[in-house]
Amino acid sequence: MDFLQIALVLVLLNLLAIPMGKYIAHVFSLEETRLDRVFGGTEKIIYKISGITQSNMTWKQYAKALLISNIAMFGIGYLIVRFQGILPANPSEIAAMDPLLSFNTVSSFLTNTNLQHYSGESGLSYFSQMTVIIFLMFTTPATGLALCIAFLRGLTGQKSIGNFYVDLVRAHTRILIPLSIVVGLVLVGQGVPQTMEPTITATTVEGAEQQIARGPVAALESIKHLGTNGGGFFGVNSAHPFENPTPFSNVLEILSMFLIPASLPFAFGHMTRNRKQGWILFSAMGLMFLAFLATAYFSEANGNPALASIGLSQDEGSMEGKEVRFGIAQSALFTTVTTAATTGSVNNMHDTLTPLGGLVPLVLMMLNNVFGGDGVGFINILMYAILAVFIAGLMVGRTPEFLGRKIEAKEMKLIAITILIHPFIVLVPSAIALATEMGSSAISNVGFHGISQVVYEFTSSAANNGSGFEGLGDNTPFWNISTGLVMLFGRYFSMIAMIAVAGSLLAKKPVPETIGTFKTDNSTFLVLIVATVLIVGALTFFPVIALGPIAEYLTIR
Repeated sequence: MDFLQIALVLVLLNLLAIPMGKYIAHVFSLEETRLDRVFGGTEKIIYKISGITQSNMTWKQYAKALLISNIAMFGIGYLIVRFQGILPANPSEIAAMDPLLSFNTVSSFLTNTNLQHYSGESGLSYFSQMTVIIFLMFTTPATGLALCIAFLRGLTGQKSIGNFYVDLVRAHTRILIPLSIVVGLVLVGQGVPQTMEPTITATTVEGAEQQIARGPVAALESIKHLGTNGGGFFGVNSAHPFENPTPFSNVLEILSMFLIPASLPFAFGHMTRNRKQGWILFSAMGLMFLAFLATAYFSEANGNPALASIGLSQDEGSMEGKEVRFGIAQSALFTTVTTAATTGSVNNMHDTLTPLGGLVPLVLMMLNNVFGGDGVGFINILMYAILAVFIAGLMVGRTPEFLGRKIEAKEMKLIAITILIHPFIVLVPSAIALATEMGSSAISNVGFHGISQVVYEFTSSAANNGSGFEGLGDNTPFWNISTGLVMLFGRYFSMIAMIAVAGSLLAKKPVPETIGTFKTDNSTFLVLIVATVLIVGALTFFPVIALGPIAEYLTIR
């Protein structure tokens, strides 16, 4: 039954992702399409009010527009959460957020990370939830999608990389807003609250008073998953019955957070006019995803080895930290999807996963290219595809080519910098945290699991995921500043480097295919991509993995 549940969800995902990929390619087409007749009128009004011109940009102009808009959003968001105590729509009278926590929170949601060092229902007013959190949950995935499409335009040799503001508007009007309305209404039908009424005071059967938080939850939940955001309205995220009340809502949330990342390879196939190319990339990521999903499922289904060694029965598997209504299958699937798609939403406590079960989300975030979030993750797998082509070219003594464009020193330097930044901003802060009192004092578990808690926090921040081993006491000045900076570095350094690669490739003259051209739409290239990802990832992160979850597993056998 468990395998049937998982298989049905994944089959449904494929059936939705294929047409969605074609739709995304049409949405961001530089030519006029039939979609312009449906959405064009609304978009023209937005362009007129905001003063947006639809002229094409260079890569530098595109990057500048992206950075300026994000800086403005950061400033506005920071001011709102700092002064939420005197702003409207605050029926529960929640006080202003601490300055350093405000920095961390706004950095988190601006970077599509949604790491939360606060509890949602008690840390933010309704006004902050709507004007900062939900607002950024729309704009940040739209930014990622825009960047991805600009990169694809450069890679596929289109006439321009486009216009950032036009791409940003289209991502909202043609994808995120329509989908979020549909998903939000379905979630309301499943029992997710959508109200501006204050917290309810209820009387329990013992006669005690209990405060029951509520609010505009469905609106946040829909874009939280569609935008691969992950931040919860409530502290326990999608394990809370108001965020995720039924098995159907659980499946809907899984499909929502996986839909756009799974669709992008097919959009790429349409943009290259070579659908087989898209299938190869989808298959490469899909094979890695299935391997990690199997590891998570069997690790949790077999139970905790420490409990098994003292004779305790675990017929249902390791159910610590999991909702009985979801069980092992839906918990393992949710865990794998949320970290593969860098969403960060959780329906179970990752800190209570078995050592090998906890290794899965950690490694997926370290690789950061097994589908990934809305746009940025797909850029990462393309980056590894270019690296694989470069390695293949070195093997045969031929200048590497990808999609008819030569891959030369400039592109490889930028890609090398991007690959190196990710482990650097994970491992260096982790070492500092473990070596100092200001970092290690937050650890709630001694030994190897404590190492995993620290590394998980910085990996989640660098990968812009946002999930955590929540035993870590992370609402301190050290953790708020360090993870805030890691989130910003992890988001923007790679974005600027990759848009520069797109501009460089677009300027190159296409190279005609010859008998010596290395094919990138066959099974050989699929194997090469997977091998490149795993070898680079293993060389980079295996030592710290060995000190964390692997060592923990060996000690409880």
